[in-house]
Amino acid sequence: MLGMKPFARSSCLLLPMALAVAVVTATIAGCFSDSRRDDSTIRITGSDTMVNLAQAWAEAYHEAHPDISSPVRGGGSGVGIAALINGKVDVATASRAMKDKEIALARQNTGKEPKQFIVGRDALAIYVHKDNPLDEITIDALAEIYGEDGTITTWPQLGVDNADCAGGEIIRISRQNNSGTYAYFREIVLGEKREYKQGATAQSGSSELVTLISRTPCAIGYSGMGYYRPGEVKMLRVSRKKGEPAIEPTLETALDNTYPISRPLYIYTLGEPTGAVQEFVEWILGPEGQKIVADVGYVPNPKATETPSAGGDSGDNRSADKGPVAAGADPAANDASPRAAGQP
Repeated sequence: MLGMKPFARSSCLLLPMALAVAVVTATIAGCFSDSRRDDSTIRITGSDTMVNLAQAWAEAYHEAHPDISSPVRGGGSGVGIAALINGKVDVATASRAMKDKEIALARQNTGKEPKQFIVGRDALAIYVHKDNPLDEITIDALAEIYGEDGTITTWPQLGVDNADCAGGEIIRISRQNNSGTYAYFREIVLGEKREYKQGATAQSGSSELVTLISRTPCAIGYSGMGYYRPGEVKMLRVSRKKGEPAIEPTLETALDNTYPISRPLYIYTLGEPTGAVQEFVEWILGPEGQKIVADVGYVPNPKATETPSAGGDSGDNRSADKGPVAAGADPAANDASPRAAGQP
């Protein structure tokens, strides 16, 4: 017995009953060792808004740390959060905050509390075709275009003659309902009690949405400002109400919250990150990772900080220690102490 060679890790064959218990135990341990997570791989899944950013992070980090690989997948914030809830990823990217019920499910499934980090900010731009004569729009008008029972269906109702659009019909382009962008647009523009109007053309990714608008003179849509393509599409200035100044989506207006549709960008881990994941998160929040945030077209954090806010169904407007935060304000600015998502 003592002279037997150990079985290869990939061999999970049934052992003859005559083998000693010690050898059986060692072999079973070898069979299951392939399922352990390799610390040299950091799995990242989630927001399509952030997929280019996450890929840029992964590539730059691999150059500096060749022993670490970070495969990136999109699919939407909901997809990344679901994977985190089930313990299938190390980092979930999200353009919305986790909901209370998602935090509870993660805790139930994994025994760990999701940790939330704000990694930058984004302005959700309103896109039209480059030849569309419209230059600005109000939140109220957007609600009437996209909202259930909305009354705005043609470009002349917005005061413009879109000559390239037969009949003047507005073609609504939207995101799929598992997208954080979809959820955030509904929250800010439609309100939580109003549903989307049926009949919009849904796109699975931000890039696909902007591409479709660039080819469709009658179209309007919404996506992160990081996907702007000069000469192909136009970003509209946006005002909260008619008569108020319309604000252009820029790095500056997203950061100071004068642009009315700006939002934090998040990453989540299960519990306090450790090992390679901890080092990766610290790098993202540090100068190198934040420079990439700016290079990709988003707004870097004024300083590297973790949000103290709970998850919540509305996401961004509560601070655990400081009480309610004004709508549109950055909860991370109130408290830099580390805290689990959903912790009171």
